[in-house]
Parts: sequence; C-alpha cells; structure tokens
Amino acid sequence: MNTWIILTAAVAVIGGLAGTLYLRKRAQIMAKYKRRPTVDPVPAPVVTPGTTGVATRDFEGKVAIVTGGGTGLGRCIALGLARRGAKVVVASRKIENLQTVADEITAAGGEAMPYAFDVRNYNEVEALLAKTKEKFGRVDILVNNAAGNFYIPAENLTPNGWNAVVGIVLNGTWYCSHVVGNEMIKQRNGQILNIVANYAWSGQPGVVHSCSAKAGVLAMTRTLAVEWGGYGLRVNAFAPGAMVTDNASANLKYDSPNAQEMIKKIIPVGRLTSPEEMAETALFMMSPTAAYMNGEVLTADGGAWLPRGWMDLVDKDGKPK
Repeated sequence: MNTWIILTAAVAVIGGLAGTLYLRKRAQIMAKYKRRPTVDPVPAPVVTPGTTGVATRDFEGKVAIVTGGGTGLGRCIALGLARRGAKVVVASRKIENLQTVADEITAAGGEAMPYAFDVRNYNEVEALLAKTKEKFGRVDILVNNAAGNFYIPAENLTPNGWNAVVGIVLNGTWYCSHVVGNEMIKQRNGQILNIVANYAWSGQPGVVHSCSAKAGVLAMTRTLAVEWGGYGLRVNAFAPGAMVTDNASANLKYDSPNAQEMIKKIIPVGRLTSPEEMAETALFMMSPTAAYMNGEVLTADGGAWLPRGWMDLVDKDGKPK
C-alpha cells in the first residue's frame, strides 16, 4: 500500500515538473514575438475601383446587376464594373443614391440604369430582371450586396428585428439568385457573387441575426455552385473586412475614432479597410482571371477572424497578461 502511495506521489511530482518546464519553455518562445509590430502598419492603398486590373476592360459587353448599389461597397463595385466595360444596373430602395451612382458612371462614359426596388419582394425582383432585359437585353453578373444590420444583444432582439435582417440578407439573396439565376441558366452563362462576412462561420456577439442570415447565404452559395455549375454558372461569396462607411460604421457602433482604434488592435495587419479597396477584390473574383473559381468564399479581412491563441495570453516578454 505504501509503495503505491509513493509511486503515485512520484508520478504527480514528475508530471508537475514536466508541466512547469513546458510552460516555461513556451513562455520563452513566445517572448521572442510581439503581438503588435513596433512599426506603424502599412497604410491602406488609395484605390480607384476598376483601375488596378491587368485587363482594364475585361467586363466589356457584360451586363451586371448590383443590389445595394447606391452606397458603400455596392457603389464601388458598380463603379469598378463600369470602368472595366460592363453595363450596370444599380439597384436598392433609395432612388436618389442610385441616381447619383448612375450619373457618375455615365459621366465617365459608361452605361448605367438606376432601379429602385425592395429585395424582400419577389415580384419586385422579377420586375428588376424584366427591366434589365428591356434596357440591356441580358444579364451576366449578379452581385448580391443588399444588406441590413444593427448591433443588439441577442436577448433583446425582437421578431421584427430578426425578420428585417433575415428578410434582406437571406431571403433577398435567394430571391435575386433564383430569379436572375434562372435567366442565366437559359443563357447557359453567368455568375453570382454574394457578399457575406467572416462571422458567417465564426459567429459574432451582437449581430446574431446577420450571422445567421449570412451563414445561410454561404451555404446557399456552395449549394448553387454545385447545382448550377453544369449550366455554365459560377457562384461565389466574398467576405470583406471592417470598412469605414456611413451605414455600417454607425449601425455596428464603430463610427467613433476610439472604437476604430480598438478594432485595429484585433486585426493582425493593424488597420481597417475601405469600400474602394474591397471592391478590387470583388472585381477580381468576377473577372476572367478567376474563371475557375466556383463555390468559394474569399476572405479579405486583414486576418481578423483567425485565432490568435497564445498571443492573447502573454505579453511581449512572455508573461501572462
């Protein structure tokens, strides 16, 4: 009996020593690294959408519909498509924003049509397609960018709040994909780009409605990529990083400089991005350069969604925080 007690104690002591040595060695290794670089982050590039592509007219002759095209990322994608040769239908609920974007496109020598509609209404989506065909004869690209979001703790979210976001993001994306996708199937050609977010797979407190809706859009993307690939369609998703825009910044409570500085600290590259910069990535995904990309979600968030592991547990000297 005494022998077993002695052996058990010896094993415990040895295990404790081994664990201590492991943690000490781990801290020594981590001490070689710093959570943040000592130099300032590389500043965001100044980008004009549609001007950095190798083939700057690679959408020549294409017709694109961009929902949520009156502001922010949707506006920049619409401008970029037009600069690279596409005829663009900018669509959302507020005609004044759409008209401004359409005027920008035509002033630069492009072709555009503003169209006000409610993405949550299937009949209005059908009318959007009909008007697009009447104006331009076909549709080759659909960008599902229309979105709604606001910060709220999950326990305080009402059914109306839930339905408002899910109705725009999930139902609206499906309605547009179904209506326009069937037209593309008839053409045996086309592509759909769905705008999502990294919390579609990671989750994020305060936006359970948008997390759930965009997770559904991501599943929809992959499903349609398989079902419709044989018809000559490509269906992909793009998850942009945190952008400073009037709507998103205010709705998600990071419109203040202090809040933006806090967000930068959790982004490995140390900065936010812009709609102009993110539009270039979206344009790449729709370009002939990415013609073999199908059913993919491309993330451009500066590494924000990646786990930081031990970097969150120890400081630059390897000491626990």
